[in-house]
Parts: sequence; C-alpha cells; structure tokens
Amino acid sequence: MPLAIDAQSITKVYGSGGTAVQALRGIDLQVERGEFLALIGPSGSGKSTLMAILGCLDRPSQGSYALDGEPVEGLSGQGLARIRNARIGFVFQAYNLLAKATVVRNVELPLLYAGVPRQERRRRALALLEQVGLADQAHKLPGELSGGQKQRVSIARALANRPSILLADEPTGALDSRTGAEILELFKDLNGQGNTVILVTHDLGIAAQAHLQVEIRDGLIATRTRTRIRERP
Repeated sequence: MPLAIDAQSITKVYGSGGTAVQALRGIDLQVERGEFLALIGPSGSGKSTLMAILGCLDRPSQGSYALDGEPVEGLSGQGLARIRNARIGFVFQAYNLLAKATVVRNVELPLLYAGVPRQERRRRALALLEQVGLADQAHKLPGELSGGQKQRVSIARALANRPSILLADEPTGALDSRTGAEILELFKDLNGQGNTVILVTHDLGIAAQAHLQVEIRDGLIATRTRTRIRERP
C-alpha cells in the first residue's frame, strides 16, 4: 500500500540557546493511504506540533517528510501553500468559518483559491453539502447553525479540493457527546470511502474508533496500538 505520509527523524526546536524548547525529538511515522489514525497525548506532548508539520503549516527543524511520495520539508512558503490547498483538508475545533459568508460560499472558498470556475465551484460545494447532510442549509449564515452543523460545513469545506489527507484537530471538542458521535461517524464514513484521516484528540473513546492510535509523549512516539486490521481494497 502506498504511503500517504512518510515522516522520518522529525525534530522541532523553538527558540535557541538556553531558551530552546525541543517540541519533537525524532518522530518516525508512516501512514498508508486510506488509514484512519488518531494522535493522542497530554497537553505539551508535541502532538499539535506534529499535526502542524504534517499539515505543512510548519517546517521541521530536522528530518524528512514526504506527502504522497513528494518531499515537502524543503519547499518554499508558496510551495507549502500549494500542497496545503491541493492535498490537505483541515477541520478545526473552532470551525473557522467566515461569519458573513453563506454556508455554500464557505465551502467554495478553497475552490476559489484553486482557480475553479464559478459554476463548477457552486456545483461541487452543493454536492459536498448534500454529502454531509446540509443541502437545505446552503444559503444560511454560519451563525444560524448549531455547533454540529458548523462542523459538518467545516468538513465539507475540507473536502472541497478532493484532498489526499484529512487532518482534524479536536473536531468534537466543542460539541456535546451525541453530536460528537455523529461527527465521528461522518469521519468513519469518509474513511470508508477511501479518505486518509488523521485525527488529534484527547478523548480515548474517540481514538479507539480509529484503526491506529499513536501516542505522543515528550516529543516522541510512546505507543502504537492497532484496534483492528484495516480492510484492504
């Protein structure tokens, strides 16, 4: 199975000299395409730093990182932006929706940055809203939606450019348990359709729903636990 992510000897140091903080201390992580992985660990463990590097939001201090076989650690800022927009879909705990833009316009935004023509943007955005069960909310503003609905919009937006990897940072953290379970089921459905999903969570119950749990502690991978053998296509 080809690798979606191949990260080797990843370190990350913030600051220098006596004030330097080593957030990651040599991470080796390989993720197959179509995997559903949960990153877990206490606050300050380095999991959010690792997520930022995997999402091309930050660069490692040392080490190599290939996304779908393409080395990315040495790319320019413009090159990293291209990778982020084309290959990575982000889902955040705080949703990060534009308050004054309609739901469908929020979903269209990555397509606008990618230069997709207007009619095609609208067609794809509406299809994605249908996929996440919000076709009837397309022309509302985010402020008119519940938390769970906002997160579904965020997921639709993350899928807009058909990314190879979906990165979710505490996507159920701001939701009640019932709504969080519904969002988790949506991630599982998306993974079942072939999407690679990497989810950061502090909730061990949510992490247990993933195929693979990787625990980060003190900047290193402490444990790797596979819940079940992933079905091969």
